[in-house]
Amino acid sequence: MSTVKICGLQRPDTVRDILHLPIDYIGFLFAKSKRQVTPQQAGAMLDVLAERSRSGGRVPLTVGVFVNPQPAELAAVMAEAPLDVIQLHGQESPDFCRQVQEAYPRAKVWKVVSVTQTQVMKTDNDEAALSAESPEQPAEAAVRALLEPYKGVVEAILLDTHGGGSGKTFDWESIPPYRTWCREAGIRLLVAGGLQSDNVGELIEAYAPDGVDVSSGVETDGVKDVNKIISFVERVKRRV
Repeated sequence: MSTVKICGLQRPDTVRDILHLPIDYIGFLFAKSKRQVTPQQAGAMLDVLAERSRSGGRVPLTVGVFVNPQPAELAAVMAEAPLDVIQLHGQESPDFCRQVQEAYPRAKVWKVVSVTQTQVMKTDNDEAALSAESPEQPAEAAVRALLEPYKGVVEAILLDTHGGGSGKTFDWESIPPYRTWCREAGIRLLVAGGLQSDNVGELIEAYAPDGVDVSSGVETDGVKDVNKIISFVERVKRRV
């Protein structure tokens, strides 16, 4: 069964309102965004999780989303809000990901790979940009060349629409080469980008990712909508 991550949370009361759901991860954005939070705001949301954990309740793991972070930024966040997962959404190299993992051994590292609607696959790093449509570089070879340096470094690869947070899907037909490589490498494959309760079932049925990630798809007027979160989680978790 696919795991569920609800990303872009900003308010402790929203976190409290969804803790009864079988959500696996909740995410906080530290990069510049309309959903950006401070380390202190994230810490307040972690306090909600700690309170529930002390009472014996199940709590989701926490994910921080960063774009090309400086070591000092990571240190400031981790000191105030010790995250379970550090998600890197920029031009972070395999070496940088390794340094982050070594600096925070208790946290997992996820690397985002951007996918455009024309199936150009990249890690937002021009040096690593590879086209799946090049006759000299078929999709399987392109994916392998792109991701192999991250093997043994990251716990998961997350496919997202180029730019992230756009509410738009990418071409899901580009998923299979990633899924094949991830399964061979023993790395989890997560999918984001334009997901909502109306289409997440189709994604899971056709491509069976290890996890799904949603933000704008569970919002109303830019604010997290608990009813939409409930609907999304039910669509994922009720599938066999």
